[in-house]
Order: sequence, then C-alpha cells, then structure tokens
Amino acid sequence: MSLKIKQVSSKLVGPMYNGDDVPKPVLNQFVPLTVFDKLVDDDHSGILYVYKPPNPSNTLLEQGLRKALVEYREFAGRFSDINGDDERVILLNDKGLRFVEATADCTLNDIIPFNTTTLSSFNPSHESTGTDELLALVQLTRFTCGSLVLFFSSNHMVADGAAASQFLVAWSQACRGLEIHQRPLQYNRNIFVPRDPPSVSYDHKNVEVAKRVINHELMNDQLPPYSEDDVVLHRAHLTQDFITKLKSKANADMVTGEHRAPRPYSTFECLVAHIWRTMAKVRGLTELDQTTEMKISVNGRRRLKPCVPDEYFGNLILAAFPQCGAKELLDESLSHAAEVIHKSIAKVDSDYFKSFIDFATNSMQDEDLTLDGEWWKVPTLWPNLEVDSWLGFPFNAVDFGFGKPYVFMPSFGGWEGVVYLVPSFDGDGSIDVFITLFQQHLDMFQELCFCID
Repeated sequence: MSLKIKQVSSKLVGPMYNGDDVPKPVLNQFVPLTVFDKLVDDDHSGILYVYKPPNPSNTLLEQGLRKALVEYREFAGRFSDINGDDERVILLNDKGLRFVEATADCTLNDIIPFNTTTLSSFNPSHESTGTDELLALVQLTRFTCGSLVLFFSSNHMVADGAAASQFLVAWSQACRGLEIHQRPLQYNRNIFVPRDPPSVSYDHKNVEVAKRVINHELMNDQLPPYSEDDVVLHRAHLTQDFITKLKSKANADMVTGEHRAPRPYSTFECLVAHIWRTMAKVRGLTELDQTTEMKISVNGRRRLKPCVPDEYFGNLILAAFPQCGAKELLDESLSHAAEVIHKSIAKVDSDYFKSFIDFATNSMQDEDLTLDGEWWKVPTLWPNLEVDSWLGFPFNAVDFGFGKPYVFMPSFGGWEGVVYLVPSFDGDGSIDVFITLFQQHLDMFQELCFCID
C-alpha cells in the first residue's frame, strides 16, 4: 500500500523559559566544537519511535520539547563563525528546531514493516538556507488508527547517539511532569585538553583522517553493477536462543593465551563476527581475493581515564577498524573473526583517545576532513561495513506518558553496508540487526544469517 503523508504545520520551536527559577539566558553564549565533534560528518542522522494508541497530544509533546530545550539549548541553536576565524561554534541563540506535524492516510498496520520509501517520508528536509542551519528537527506523524511515529534528527557534529538519546529521555520526562536534572559539564566541551608535551603514539593520519574516505577509485571495476535504487534496509530478528548458540559456537573455539581474549567473547563481538562473515559470503568477496574491513564506533566515555560522565553531551567516539582477508575470514572459525574484532576494539583505549586529542589539537590543522563523494559510482561501502551498536541506548525510557515505544529503529541512509545492532522492542533479550544491502543480495543474506556454521 502506498503511503500519503500530509504536512499539517511546520514551525520553529525553542526553549520555554518561565518563572524566576529559569531566567532567560544571554543569547550570544556559544559552545566550541571539540576534536571529536569535528571528526564526524557534518550531516544529520535520525531515529524513529513508533507508539500505539493512546498517545499524548501534539500540544503536550511540544510543551515538553520546549522544556527539554531549556537544558539542551544546543539543538535550538545554530552553527556560527562567531570569531570570524572560520572556527565553527554552536551559538546558543534559541532560534529553535524544526517541529513538523503531519498525518498519514492509513493505519500503522497497513505499512508495517516500513520500506525505504516509507521511512524517507517520515523525515522532513533539514536543508539549510544561508547561515540558518537547523541543528535538529522533529516530525510527528499521526495515523488513522491513533498510532504515532516520532522522527528525530540532529546534526552529528552536535551530539553522538548516546548524547541524543539522553535528550529524548529528558523530553519524555518533561512530558510526564518530571524534573530534568542538570547535565554535568553543561555547555563545557573544553575538557579534552592536549598533554604537555603532546604524545602522539599512533598513526592517526592514516586512520582517523585517511579512513574517512573509502578509495573506490581502486576498485570501481569490481563494484557490483547496482544503483541507489537497489539499496534496501532489512531487519534480521535474532532471538535470544540463536544468540546463545552463536556465542557458544564462538567461545567453544576460543583458545586462551597471550594472543587470545582472556574472557569469553561478548554478545557484540560474536554478532558482528557473524554478520561480517555472512556479508563476505553474500558479496562474493572470496572469489575476488578481497580484503574486508569494518568501521566500529567506540564510545570513549568509560574508556578515558579518568572517565567522562555518561551524561556528557557532545561527541566522544573514535572507531576501531578490524581487517581481514575474505578467504581467511571464511576459512577460519567464527572465533577467529571475533578475535580480530576483539583485538581491534581493545586497542582503542584511554591512551589511544588521549593520543588522538594530542594529534588533532597540534598536528591536524592542515588536514582536510571533508568527505568528497562526487566520484562514488555506487552508494556502497563495499567491500567494507560500518557498524554501530545501539544496545546500550535507553529506548524504553522514551515514554511520553502513555507507554514505551512499540518500535524504534534507525532512519534509512541509502548506503549499502551500514549495520545497526538494536535491542528488540519485544524486551525478551533478542536483538534486531538493521542492515542496508542490495536487493539482489537480500535472499542470500536471509538464508545465511540464521545459519551457524
């Protein structure tokens, strides 16, 4: 069934200050961008929450949003070159985020599971005009059955996934009349100070800088003959029983010793190892004698010593890049793939984060971090994958007063090879793997994904 969404209203929504307890702040206050903020793409990323009726009114949701923005003013601000030196900051000018109200012409059951066209219809444009670049937006889409789809999108340079999740929880708390606690380090992003003297112990230029761009010019002749229209978002539901068997298989082959993990492989390591091997088969990488690599986001909040509060608002992510030849990946065991992943993630420790701070502050002034995609013939990360874990995000806490979400999932980005691990909304310990792949590979992926070899 085709979905028709009608936009009812669109406006800017800013913080709501009232009473003597919350004085209106100075509007020229700004937040500098850290070396971690500057490393991520200057683009929006989004998430969808789906709620079955009954649901709160749009008025209640808007009022709660205004209250939450008092504590999270970054999302109502704008990027600015406040000092005239091309050094962007987040200007806390309270101009507001985009708030869109929309209606759908069908019931929720008519269009679940969502296809890529449906997902894109929940996402209003965040294109900016001039210097007035929106840093966040919301669309509320009401269905004839009373269900609600809440879409939230924000500029990645303002906040990573963990930080954006905190904001969504705060918004839901405000709607329930609960107090929003003040954030630690509020508006303070000056905590990542380089060491004196600096100590750059790793080759960040060839990792954090160079690996932002995948050199497809070296492999264009080997790319699959597909187009953007062929990319689909697929959800693979892995039950707790399947995950237990997968972990047992991986850990049964584990050999303890100097070069092996001293503990059983984690759920994340086992699942990602399985997906990596599955996609190598689906893509036929062994026939091309191809090396494959994964980009895995690593949260630095608890890795840095001393630890940064979990509530830190901003970006604090670096990436691990496990790499393996496709033939080796498939000839060896599941445990071998998990070990490659484990070792790569373990290297991104406190010293690695501090080394990057030193490098980015002192040695990266002339580096070009712009991702130029003009020559990308096919929208794919082939032969690589990008993996994000949302397993620790508090999705069920985003309760606006009428119950937890029925579905939560990433929005569709249009690039093949992106993987999200999300706790199942069933709440039974199962995990949903959202993966973008070519439609032509979908049948084989569905067949192999549930095989434990």
